[in-house]
Amino acid sequence: MNRPADLISSLSSGIANITKDSLKIGIVLVSYSWLAEHLIIYKLEPVWAAVIVAFIVQDFAGYWMHRLNHRVNIFWNRHVIHHSSQEFNLSCALRQSISETLHFSAILMIPAALLGVPASIFIILGPVHLFMQFWYHTQLIDRMGWLEKIIVTPSHHRVHHAINHKYLDKNYGQILIIWDKMFGSFQEELRHEKPVYGILRPANTWNPIIINFKHLWQLMLDAFHTKRFWDKIRIWFMPTGWRPNDVKINFPIYTANTSYKQKKYNTNLSKTFLIWSFIQLNIGGAFMIHFFTVLKSTDMNLNYLYATLIMIHIFSLTSALDRKKYFIGVEIIKLFLGFSLLYYQNFYWFGLSQGHVFSLSIYAIISLIMIRFFHYELKKPNNQSLVKFHTD
Repeated sequence: MNRPADLISSLSSGIANITKDSLKIGIVLVSYSWLAEHLIIYKLEPVWAAVIVAFIVQDFAGYWMHRLNHRVNIFWNRHVIHHSSQEFNLSCALRQSISETLHFSAILMIPAALLGVPASIFIILGPVHLFMQFWYHTQLIDRMGWLEKIIVTPSHHRVHHAINHKYLDKNYGQILIIWDKMFGSFQEELRHEKPVYGILRPANTWNPIIINFKHLWQLMLDAFHTKRFWDKIRIWFMPTGWRPNDVKINFPIYTANTSYKQKKYNTNLSKTFLIWSFIQLNIGGAFMIHFFTVLKSTDMNLNYLYATLIMIHIFSLTSALDRKKYFIGVEIIKLFLGFSLLYYQNFYWFGLSQGHVFSLSIYAIISLIMIRFFHYELKKPNNQSLVKFHTD
């Protein structure tokens, strides 16, 4: 099922993720290049053999990093955005993290380094491996016969995205399903139990920026509120969802029903509102593409400001979908930053012609007008009545 607001939220998350990744913000504890240079004991030849080894090692490392992200409190924050949709479709595959800043997966790739697999192979293989994980986010493909025994299929991944008790924390594989079968985390999709999608603590927002840091914020609050010093420390490294007993009693959190029924997050939005939201989404995508074209030729400080503008644009757009009145203030901040960047560049926009700048000015004026228009939209009652029933 593709609900318009959910689709916009997913695509907005993709824009935010790609924008963040392009700035290469993060800390690498150990790089594969360093491992390959210092740990090699045998140079694997020919190239095709090195590629096969690289693929197996990449998938093995991916399995364990994926499992770690699901099973440890602090690491769940890096992955929660991907599971936050209560739908399961291709667009939800684009829900990727902007909060992942610590990279250490190279440690799991030591076997390839020992065999002298060059880093250049992983540079090419990495994006291909990631892209190969896109297609199985669908409910349109049923079982796939003998392939179910070897690779991750839509059926396997539907189980992974489900919050049913029987399906929870299963099928971590990225391309090969054999890792799950080897390490005891495999669960087939059952005909009599339809998957219920989402997360146990529903996000209840369309805003991907908020979703990316919501779990982290909850951990911070719990660490602050708990009385025991030891609980303040260990909460970060305990299994995902663990909370100190005193915090659970004094600050309870709603947990979704995973078996019988699910009330999906929904906001009452007019067609006009949704059309404008799709226009805003496309404008955000256009900004992102243009950002890529000027990234290497622009001062880094300006790049950070351009990326910030895109993030504010996403925050404003999805806050409007949430019917949050503060989106008006966020939109005004975005327009102020945009005009400030325009003024700083002598009324040029990162190398664009005056014609393009004129179009951006028209867009800014229309945005101000639409703010006034949608101010009345937000006064309408919001009915969150979409309920789906699932039977065991």
